[in-house]
Amino acid sequence: MDPVMAIQERIAHAFRDPSLLERALTHKSYANEHRVPFHNERLEFLGDAVLNLLVSEFLMNKCPDSSEGDLSKLRAAVVSEPSLAAVARHIGLGSYILLGRGEEQSGGRDKDSLLSDGLEALIASIYLDGGQQSASAFISLFFEPLIEKTCSSGGIVDHKTKLQELCQERLKQLPEYRVASESGPDHQKQFEVEILIKGQSYGRGVGRSKKEAEQRAAKEALTKFR
Repeated sequence: MDPVMAIQERIAHAFRDPSLLERALTHKSYANEHRVPFHNERLEFLGDAVLNLLVSEFLMNKCPDSSEGDLSKLRAAVVSEPSLAAVARHIGLGSYILLGRGEEQSGGRDKDSLLSDGLEALIASIYLDGGQQSASAFISLFFEPLIEKTCSSGGIVDHKTKLQELCQERLKQLPEYRVASESGPDHQKQFEVEILIKGQSYGRGVGRSKKEAEQRAAKEALTKFR
């Protein structure tokens, strides 16, 4: 199947103006290398605004008891780079983006930054092609589970779960957590935890509980692992 047709089926939106989709999928590296007169950076700008507006609306409906401050925190978690990259991977967006040779060789198709930017550009293209209703349908289809999960967790990012999912997906193996040291009196303990992936140290975290230290170690490991 033609990739342009395939992604339209995947996202459940048939473009009236396919050139908008083409622009959204064209990375700057490809445009520079092939002398294409457009790329997706301006769409990223619009897509960021559209995404923030629509996610805010969904959060208002899904979390009716949350304060303004809580809603801001929840929105920040939903539209964070790792969250957007996860949605982009679910769609398979990386395989459709046009990249220059250098970006391709450096693993650009799986970079969080490139995927999140590409997703924002895609959202903008849907908005320009079909209006707010079409963009809202896209957000409902691909973001609603994430929004519901974020509401239930209070916007707390679970780095351990994210790392576990990533390790299972790529390595078929779970990370190991090891207490490297303990210090302080019993009422004010401090733990240092080291995280191992396939026997190799990927990070350390310090916290007042083992769980807190593990979360911080997982956060550092996620940065290195990606």
